[in-house]
Parts: sequence; structure tokens; C-alpha cells
Amino acid sequence: MSLLRSFKETLKPCCNSSSFSQPSLSQQPPLPSVINQRKPPKSSLSRQLQRLEHDYLPSTQESHFGNPKFSLPQLKNNAHMHGQQDDDDHQEEAEEEEVKEFGRAELSRVQFEDTGPYEPLVLSSDGEFPIIQVPAYINCRLLAHQREGVKFLYMLYKSNHGGILGDDMGLGKTIQTIAFLAAVYGKDEEYGDSRVLKENQIGQKGPVLIICPTSVICNWKCEFSRWAPFNVSLYHGSSCELILEKLQANGVEVLVTSFDTFRIHGNLLSEIKWEIVVVDEAHRLKNEKSKFYSACLEIMTRRRIGLTGTIMQNKIMELFNLFDWAAPGSLGTREHFREFYDEPLKHGQRATAPERFVRVAGERKQHLVAVLHKYMLRRTKEETIGQLMLGKEDNVVFCAMSELQKRVYQRMLQLPDVQCLINKDLPCSCGSPLAQVECCKRIVPKGIIWPYLHRGSPEGCDSCPFCLVLPCLVKLQQISNHLELIKPNPRDEPDKQRKDAEFASAVFGPDIDMVGGNALSKSFMDLSDTRYCGKMRALEKLMSSWALMGDKILLFSYSVRMLDILEKFLIRKGFCFSRLDGSTPTNMRQSLVDEFNSSPSKQVFLISTRAGGLGLNLVSANRVVIFDPNWNPAQDLQAQDRSFRFGQRRHVVVFRLLAAGSLEELVYSRQVYKQQLSNIAVSGKMEKRYFEGVQDCKEFQGELFGICNLFRDLSDKLFTSEILELHEKQGQQHAEHHSDKQELTSLGSLPTPAEGSETFSSVSKNLHPSDIEIAATDKPVLEDL
Repeated sequence: MSLLRSFKETLKPCCNSSSFSQPSLSQQPPLPSVINQRKPPKSSLSRQLQRLEHDYLPSTQESHFGNPKFSLPQLKNNAHMHGQQDDDDHQEEAEEEEVKEFGRAELSRVQFEDTGPYEPLVLSSDGEFPIIQVPAYINCRLLAHQREGVKFLYMLYKSNHGGILGDDMGLGKTIQTIAFLAAVYGKDEEYGDSRVLKENQIGQKGPVLIICPTSVICNWKCEFSRWAPFNVSLYHGSSCELILEKLQANGVEVLVTSFDTFRIHGNLLSEIKWEIVVVDEAHRLKNEKSKFYSACLEIMTRRRIGLTGTIMQNKIMELFNLFDWAAPGSLGTREHFREFYDEPLKHGQRATAPERFVRVAGERKQHLVAVLHKYMLRRTKEETIGQLMLGKEDNVVFCAMSELQKRVYQRMLQLPDVQCLINKDLPCSCGSPLAQVECCKRIVPKGIIWPYLHRGSPEGCDSCPFCLVLPCLVKLQQISNHLELIKPNPRDEPDKQRKDAEFASAVFGPDIDMVGGNALSKSFMDLSDTRYCGKMRALEKLMSSWALMGDKILLFSYSVRMLDILEKFLIRKGFCFSRLDGSTPTNMRQSLVDEFNSSPSKQVFLISTRAGGLGLNLVSANRVVIFDPNWNPAQDLQAQDRSFRFGQRRHVVVFRLLAAGSLEELVYSRQVYKQQLSNIAVSGKMEKRYFEGVQDCKEFQGELFGICNLFRDLSDKLFTSEILELHEKQGQQHAEHHSDKQELTSLGSLPTPAEGSETFSSVSKNLHPSDIEIAATDKPVLEDL
């Protein structure tokens, strides 16, 4: 596997862990093949790209998924069991989660036809009484991997401890959970009289508590009504008191509540003796300092089941928090986990880590994977329904910023606010032996951003000057995407508009007339003009070629203002499109999805990543564009899965647009780093050691971490090229000195490709089609891309 392919493969979801798993619980029958599936001719996408002016776009030659076999971890019956803000209070939950109900029902609708013989799935051992089995009317509709998931959940239940069902998004975790509960609660009869609780059933088992996002509590109730005759009540809103009385009278089998409601009523609900507790989207338990996590720890049952497709998102310690809730004590103490797993794995992944560090990391990785797989089952689409799909190709396009963008970016880096952060550790100019951050330069009264943040408190705040980091990062990302984003937003408060106008004037400088002043342009032509935006130039060429081939496109952005600009661009280019963002009424969202999927005339779906990155089923699209990357790689992967999911019958090609030589390159590199850690810790993968930086370690911030890297000047180079060039040099040195068993040491400063060199252009031209394509490094991708 080539170097560049390895770099790209990292950003796939946690990979197949079959190489580290034990024999499967049962042999799976082969999945049915798809009828009348035909991949586009290999030359079709090549012809598209030949129409472009330059050859810096990634190859889009089609490739199939493989057909990897997988085995489930063998379960043993005697298995033993830096502060962040409270993420439960984020208002974005209303946007992110409320659309999930639309997509979740799609798989169940598709598979509500029989998929197997009409017979029960026996879960209990031979001779065990009573017989525990999934009713025939449910089992005949399950897919093979879902039957294995039900077996896994029952093994956890029988062993009296919890665990994590971590299947990829779209593989039916909700359905597997309901089938498992139907077996445990003996729902052997089909619908009819069994909907009413029988007297001899009341009190035999405690109730089930399901905690989920607010937007999907109704979806859970709907799925229960479709699959099994349970008495389900929603503990939400004004009816909580009545539902609680009904629950105490044994009149409820399943209680469904939301994250927010449980956080508020956790003390009351925790007093109930639950038979089983299920937390949907269990990655919400990653922060041990959140109120939601504390409330969940008080639940009175050891049978705790977490459902999540993104087991780890940012840090290895998230695994401890999640599994310590599901199976308390399974990973030891927090300090033990940090010292035995977290630190060795991170330091063993350093590019120049000594061989003994790498060896220890490998041993700890194997041990961690073995422990996790006692309490976790994870399958990917490739392993389960890959035969029903034609694969996904993930490309990264490094788009050169326009000359105007580059000048504005440089002026931003020269602002007193940013310079204060960059020079924080230098000796203070007053002659004091203290660093600037500890002496006179802690506050920036002559800055542009600092005075607005501290209006009314001229002495600053306790966190000065670090309070400037986030606002400055936001501004750099806005400049990287489109210059109109840094102008005042008419919907903001007057004070903020004045501050943004002052900031825009400072960074536009003598170029202010080129962009129509510091006020937000209302001109249709100005907003849709691609001359001053490198990403929109690339997007224009890509979409023009796709339109000729009849492709359907999903276009994601985190910024609603960026969506407004892209909307003007689509109108100017004559594309027929739909749009969905946080302001789209909930009752209209599914109709927009249905219209896009069914209408050949709808070419583009413009989507807010936050509002539409989860839950939507948009399998009619075969091209996905991520306009702006997210610090959390799981967010971008979830957006891609709107198209690449069960029911997709075309090859999916994804393009992530990055502004070359900007902060977005660091964002992408951190995505790679985080996904590598996830692959290592969750799946036991071997990963290339690209980076010198170590997460949460001040001694080894390397090229990834620390304020200096965030505000690093990359105007004359491509940051990603430095990473790969360094990696290649390390490989050469290791080959030369491996016989002497010499440890790799720091190679010093990162090299910059010489003017006119072909470091990357020559490599990318010879890549396998499935490799990541990286644009030429030096110029850095010419003016268009």
C-alpha cells in the first residue's frame, strides 16, 4: 500500500477488527446480491476530469469494495465486569438530532419484507428454561448481522453486565435492540391481544429505560409498534408525572426519555429498579464532567447498553468514560487506563518514537482491543452489506486560495490579537524575566478582537490572552472559505456588527474596494462570483463536469451564511437544488428528502452539516462535497453516510475541499491523527506514524498541537506535504540504520519543497485509483484549484 493511500485510508470509519477477533458465534449466510447493479464505465469519470483546465483534481476512477469476511468476538459468560464544557447544554442538539427519525425508519421499511425462514431465533442454551428466543415474526425480517447483534446483546444480559453495540450508522442498531428486548420479555405472540399487558406478566421483570436524543423519542415508540407488542410510554414534556405514576403501577414496559429530560429528572428516575437501560447515541457519554454522564452513573442496573456508530471521536480517554458507564470496572481505574493504555498508545504513535515505545504501544493495543471486545460489538458496512453496495471513494482537494484571500489571511496573522498569542512565550519587552503572557502582554487593548470581548472589563479576564484563541480561529476559517463571511451579519446585535465592520476594514486594508467595502454585499453577482474564492473555483469545475454526467450532488457546509453564498452560486449556474438547514421546519424535512430522491430534475441538495449530517437518507446522490472540514472527523464521516448507506446502488465519490496553506490543513491533519488513534484503540489497526505531535502533551506538541501551530504561517507551502516528506525521509533513514537498531531521532525543522519541484505532482499522477490524491505542493495548486 502506498504512502498516500495509507494517509487517506485513515479517515475511514473504524475499520474491520476481524483480524483481532475470535471465532464468530455462528456462521452467517451470504447476503443476497443486488439485481441489475452496474457500475459506470471506468472512463466516464476520467472523461469528466479531462474537461478541466488543470490536472490537479483527484482521480475518480471507480473501485469496488472488497468482500471481507468477519468474525464476531467470542463472548465469555464469566466476563468481569481535560475538562470540557457540559455538552448536554448545547443548543445544537435541536438541529443535529431532530432529523434522525427520518433516516432511522428507512432501513426498517426496506427490510420489513421477509429475509429468512419464519422461525424463532433461539438465544438460550440447550436445556435452559425458559427458552429465550426472538419471535419468528421478527427474526424472519432480520439481516444476518442483526441476528448476531441480538445474540451479543443477550450474552451481555445473561452475564449481568452491559456493553456497547457500535455498528456503523445505518446497520439497524435500533432494530437489533428491539428484537433482543422482545426475546427477553417473551413477546412470542404477534400483534393483537398481546398488546395489552397480561396479569401474569406484570412484575416478572423490571421496566426498560431508553435514553435518546429529543428528536427520536417518537421514532423509538414508532419502531416498537412496528416490530413488537410492547407497552411503551414517553417520559417527556408535561405528562411526566402521569407517566411516572403509571410506571410505578407496573403499567409500563418500556420508558423512552430524552437526554435533557433525564438530566433534569435523573434523581427521580434513578430510584427505579430498571431491568435494562439503553442509551442511544452513547458517545454523548464521552465527557465524564457533564451533568448527563453523572446522572447516568446513578442508574440502578448493571445491564447498561450503549448504541453508537462513533465509539471514539477525539480522545482515547473517551473509551474509558463510555465503557466505565456500560461495564463499570471493566477497564480498571481512570488513572490505570491513562497510564497503561492512553499514554503508551499516543507516545507510540509519534513519528520518531523509540522502538521500545512502539513495541510497548503494540502490546498495549492488543491488550486493549481484547478487553474492549468482551463488551463491544462493532461491524462496518463493508463487512455486512458491502456486497449490496458499489463502494465509496474519498478524495481530498487542496484548493489554492485566491491572491486576495492570501493577503487577507496574512493581515489577520499580523493583527495585535494574533501576535499576542504567537509571542506569548517570548521574554517580555519590559525587561522582566517573565514571558509576555505572564507580564505586560497578557491583555491587548489596542487589538481588534480583544476590546470587544472585554468591553466593560478593561483589565481583562482570568483566561487572557487565551480567550482570543477561538474567535481568531473562527476568523481564519471564514477567510479560508469566503471573504464575505468576515463582514458584519445584519442579523447580529449592533455592537457585534460594528466590531465585525472594524475587523473587516483592518484585514481588507487597501483591498477593501475590491470586495465592495466592509458591509455585507447584497449583490447577487458579487456573492456568486468565484474570482475571490479558491474553493468555489474548484467547486465550479467539479459540478459542471458532474452535471454533464447526470450525477446528483450533496453539498455540505457548517456555516448557514456560506450556504447562502453557495445558494446564489447554484442559482447563477442554473442548478435545480433543494436546501435544508436548522431553520427548515421539521415537518418539511422528509418531504424535501423524498422530493430530492424521486425527482430527476433535482441536481443538488444544499445541506447544513449540523442540521442534516445525521439521520437523512439521500441514496439518490452519488457525489458528496464537504465544503469545510470539522475538527471532529466523525462529523464529516456522518455527512458522507447520508449517501453511502443501505439502499445506495451507485458508486459514491466524496470530495473534501481544503484551503491550501491555511488552518484547514491543520484541521485535516488532526482529523487524520484522531482517526488513527480511533483505529488503533478500537480496532487494533496498524497505522503509519506521520506526526510528531502527541495529544494533551506540552512536551511533544510537534506540528499538530499548541497555539503556535494554530496560527502558523503556511502561505508559501503546503503543510500536508511537509508531513509526508518527513515520513518518507524517516523511512529512508530507518532502512539505512535498521541493522544497527538505532532509534529514530528528531529530524529538525520540517522541510519546504523547492520552487518548481515535483514532490507531490509526480507522486499523485502514479497513484492507484483508490489512493488519496494530493494536489501539487508548490504553487500550491495553481490559481484554479
